This record gives sequence, C-alpha cells and structure tokens, in this order.
Amino acid sequence: MLLVLCVDLDDDIGRKTTVGTPVVGRDPVEEAAVALATTDPEDSDVNVLFQGLHIAEEITDEEVEVAAVTGNDGGDVSANREVGEEVDEVLASLRTGEGVTALVVTDGAQDESVVPVIRSRVTIDGVRRVVVRQAQDLESVYYTMKQVLNDPETRGTVLVPLGILLLIYPLAVIASMLELPGGAVFGIVSAMLGLYFLSRGLGIAETLDTLVGRARNSLYAGRVTIITYLVAAVLLVIGGVDGLNQLEATQMETNGTLGAIEVAAALVHGSVQWFAAAGITTSLGQITDEYLADRLEWRYLNAPFYVLSIAIVLDAVSAFFLDMAGLSVLAAALTGGTLLGLVSTLVFAIMESRFPQDAEADRDGEPV
Repeated sequence: MLLVLCVDLDDDIGRKTTVGTPVVGRDPVEEAAVALATTDPEDSDVNVLFQGLHIAEEITDEEVEVAAVTGNDGGDVSANREVGEEVDEVLASLRTGEGVTALVVTDGAQDESVVPVIRSRVTIDGVRRVVVRQAQDLESVYYTMKQVLNDPETRGTVLVPLGILLLIYPLAVIASMLELPGGAVFGIVSAMLGLYFLSRGLGIAETLDTLVGRARNSLYAGRVTIITYLVAAVLLVIGGVDGLNQLEATQMETNGTLGAIEVAAALVHGSVQWFAAAGITTSLGQITDEYLADRLEWRYLNAPFYVLSIAIVLDAVSAFFLDMAGLSVLAAALTGGTLLGLVSTLVFAIMESRFPQDAEADRDGEPV
C-alpha cells in the first residue's frame, strides 16, 4: 500500500478549521481541504491537500490511501514529535497485511524537516513539494504590489511621501511661471514631508481619529460634557486674552520692567476668574453625565468647590503681588478658600456615610 501523506507542520488545519487530525481517507481529506480553503484561500497547505488527492487519483496500479498529519506552531521539535505521533495513529488505522510505503507531500523546506521523523516509522518512496504557479517571480511581484496598493495603511506610508516628492517638478514650474524663488518650492515640499513624517512618528493621525471618534460617540450618546468642554475652551481663550491685557495694563502703570513674579501675577490675576469658570463648567457637565449614567457619588460634587477655592486663593495672591490687595485681604482669601475646600469635603463625606444606600444605588444603577 502507498500512503500519500500530506504534512502540515504548523497545524493550519487544526487552528483555522474545526477538522480533527490526523485525517485519513480521500473524502475526509477533501473535506478538510475545502474547509481550509474556505477559511483561508491563500494558505499553501490547501494546495498540499489537493495535491495529495490528485496523486492518489493518478495511481491505479496499487492500493493508495491519503492522510493528512499536522504538528503545531510551538516550534520544530515539538511539531515534529506531534507529527510522529499522528503518523503512528495513521499507520495503526490502516488495516492491511501488505507493507506500507509513504509519499510525503509538503509545501516547502520547513515542512520537509519532519521527513526523518516519518522515515523512522515508515519507508518513504519520495517527497513531493507543491509549487503554486501563481507564486512564480513575475506574478509574485505583481500580486505583492497589488496587495500593497490595496492596504490603506501601506498606501499612506509609501504613496504619500512618493507623491509629495513627485510634486517638486510641477511646483517648480509653477514657481518659475509666477517668478517666485526656487527655494520656496523646496521649502514647501520639505515642510510637507516634515509634517507628514512627524504626524506618522508621533501618531498624530491616530490621536485625531480617536478624539473625533470620542466626540462623535459623546454627541450621539447625548453627553453634556461635549457642550461644557466647548464652553470651557472658549472661556480659556477669553481668560488668556484677559491675562495678556492685565499684563499690558500693569506694565503701563509701573512704567518699568516687571520681574518674573509680577508678570506671572498679572497673567494669573487677569485670567483666573475665566479659568475658574471653565473649571466649574466642565466639572458640572461631568457631574451631570455621571448622574445620568447612574454612576454619581457624593465626593464628585467636591470638584466645583475645589475649583472655586483655588481660584479665590490665586486671585488674592496675584492681587497682593501687584499691590492691588493688602495683607488682610490675602489672609481672608487664604482662610476662606481653605475653609471652603474643607467644608465641602466634610459635608459630602458625611452625606456619603449617612446615605450609603443612595450612593451604592448610584453606582450600580439599582437599589441595594
């Protein structure tokens, strides 16, 4: 009997299909080949299985059996041992009194490393390596290029810089027609390439996609924070402008050069109220979303009071350094800001300890 033995050393059959191995018999091997081809048409082991069936159909002068054995993807030694064990199972299942010889069918040199293991169990008449016609050099290059061009990430990595470089000549022609300096063309192209490589290296494109996706999900989910964040951004811009205006007014009043402390105090004093409004707005939006999602806890309510107390302290300190407030005002602001933070913390801690069921219900979304 001739045993046509199809070898799948890395167990693509077992990993990609539900077919158990070893597979013995023409019909089971054909079913395994169809199942693997359906799952992964590009797997070369599909051709190994069909080649084994083809060889079995061609041989008519002796009894032929087809089988497929697999290893694993854990390594050559472990995979070879598993192939040997499955070969033993196949030989034990063959009910024949005649001697059995094997014809090994593989898809490459890696799978052929298991030939000595098979030879130790059965006489090998030959080894047939399957070479797919579409894998020849020219067609392989064409297929590879086609796959590269169909991959969006590869297109962005390869074609975009190539396209920017190809723009040098037309931009130079346009520059000469407009009587612009030639260095401007190279400057523009260099800037475009630099921005592209920076965006790829720093992952800016992925970050922007993530931010846009989160904003879209927040908009569809009806989250209040998307509005409060927008309002807070506007308040921050206004605060920055107001801080610069305060710095300019302070410089005009002093008619001299300001030190680093005075510059920082002027910027803080002009912008702190706007920054505080932005902080309170975002914290209120976050609290609202947590309440709507049944995740609100008492301590979350501390956020607006913390922002307000910090703003009171910073406003008084900056005014003191600008000679706009006396020591008594500074002391009163420091005391008031500290007390506001302490009182809010204490009050909400007491509320959380007095009403644990409500807090637990807010977290779990159902009564305790």
